[in-house]
Amino acid sequence: MTASDFDHEVDVLVVGSGGGGMTAALKAKADGLDTLIVEKSPQFGGSTALSGGGIWVPGAPSQRRAGYTPAPDGVFDYLKRITGGLVSDARLRAYVDEAPEMMDFLEKCSPWFEFVWKPGYADYYPELPGGSERGSTINVPAIDLRKLGDEERNLLTPLALAPRGIWFAPKDLRLFYQVRQNWRGKAVLLKLIWRMVKARVFGERMAAIGQSLMARMRLALRDHGIPLWLSAPMTELVTDLDGNVVGAVVERNGKAQRVGARRGVVLASGGFDHDMEWRRQHLPELEKDWSFGNPAAMGDGIRAGEKVGGSTDLLDEAWWFPAMCWPDGRLQFMLNERMMPSQFVVNGAGRRFINEAAPYMDFAHAMIEGQRTGVEHIPCWLITDLRSFHRYVVGGHLPIPKIPFAPVPTGFKLPKAWLESGIVKQGATFEELATEIDVPPAELRRTADRFNALARAGHDDDFNRGDSAYDNYYGDPTLSNPNLHPLSDGPYLAFQIILGDLGTSGGLRTDEFARVLRDDDSAIAGLYATGNVSSAVMGRSYAGAGATIGPAMTFGYVAAKHIAQQPTTHEPTHNTTEVTR
Repeated sequence: MTASDFDHEVDVLVVGSGGGGMTAALKAKADGLDTLIVEKSPQFGGSTALSGGGIWVPGAPSQRRAGYTPAPDGVFDYLKRITGGLVSDARLRAYVDEAPEMMDFLEKCSPWFEFVWKPGYADYYPELPGGSERGSTINVPAIDLRKLGDEERNLLTPLALAPRGIWFAPKDLRLFYQVRQNWRGKAVLLKLIWRMVKARVFGERMAAIGQSLMARMRLALRDHGIPLWLSAPMTELVTDLDGNVVGAVVERNGKAQRVGARRGVVLASGGFDHDMEWRRQHLPELEKDWSFGNPAAMGDGIRAGEKVGGSTDLLDEAWWFPAMCWPDGRLQFMLNERMMPSQFVVNGAGRRFINEAAPYMDFAHAMIEGQRTGVEHIPCWLITDLRSFHRYVVGGHLPIPKIPFAPVPTGFKLPKAWLESGIVKQGATFEELATEIDVPPAELRRTADRFNALARAGHDDDFNRGDSAYDNYYGDPTLSNPNLHPLSDGPYLAFQIILGDLGTSGGLRTDEFARVLRDDDSAIAGLYATGNVSSAVMGRSYAGAGATIGPAMTFGYVAAKHIAQQPTTHEPTHNTTEVTR
């Protein structure tokens, strides 16, 4: 076959423009390979752009510069423990070894990459061997999106953007939640107000977290001359007669183009977050589309990989995140609320069923497993009191005097819209509240009395809430146990918790080189996968904040590194055959 058999030909074709895809492209280009990224959406960034932007990389250069280097063998043991045998040692070891190298590569690749480590956000299981109370979450500083120029309009943005000038540095959010507990929380509030003033006066368009990470990725791509085709979905992979992947069919400007890939194709196209029919096949308990993932994530890459012989795993799994769903469909994380002291969560029987402050994957798994017993756990209810509403950030409400036209709810009265929506219920007594949320009144009273007794004693004997440093992170630092305090007298509030997620985490099976595997564990030559299009290296767990983006970027790097070491996937004399839809 000659180059004329393709409409366009490169060494490496990357499908998807999130953190994993862009890292793969940058590494391939650095190794001298002609590289192209194609993106289904009219905007780049994928789910990474919608995320918190954390990158979990134990041993990252920014950690080493601060004098902290987690032992690689300890990190491996930690991952092996939390993944419970679902992930091969080779893949785990590859992650431990290659993730710091990937970060080092990016720092040297472009001055746009500035990575910072702020110790204190613990791994999600810091008490396990190899876990860390100091944490390994790496972040990037905020950036003015004006640096993107015309590309700014092409950056995928969250549906619910904060007002201009509102952005949080890595530790700002934690302190912001303490606005009523200490002066540091109030200082963050003043800092946010100052940022809003600056944005209006100087026209700044500052962005942080995932927005900053993907803006920096795009700027690095631009500097290295790596082309990115937007609104260009990959519809099928192209193989030769031996089953090697040699390219893909890409729709661009309303026309199907055959794009050849002399060295390989890297799938980084995300999961199937919003294909509810497919998701319910694997998890019938999933009621509605409550995913925070990329709206374009419909599983195209997974299906294309399956059609050329790729096998899959963990299709019932996702990066779960308990959430609230307001009547307008807006989803809101339930993060700090589950760690605040004066609250507990009950199922349809009116009983607690988990440490409320547990990592969100564990919390959601408990919801799913509980639902399968026949007792309603989806939704479940967070029970708290009016004192907490006046003291902590709950449901996005800021406990400060009423500010007209504020971008978030303020004041000391319960927002009327909350109660009218049915997402929040109120009762003067636990029995009255139980009737509102349809749980047995006597059981809710018993649960409340038991919780209050444990809180007064200072230890949660039932579920050990507060024992882990992770539990404490968003708790109340003014208490001896930041996660425990008795509920006061009524009225009481109940917040509905639904089963949200950050995207699916099951997909194509891959090896330690990110090669897509068949059912017999043989690798499909020329085909690689990273990110949510692949089965997660974290298995059914979550090591720490950034344990989605960290692996996506790492195995994008690993894929490009492996490709650079391989010969071309096809010779000029080979014929090809397209996989049919």
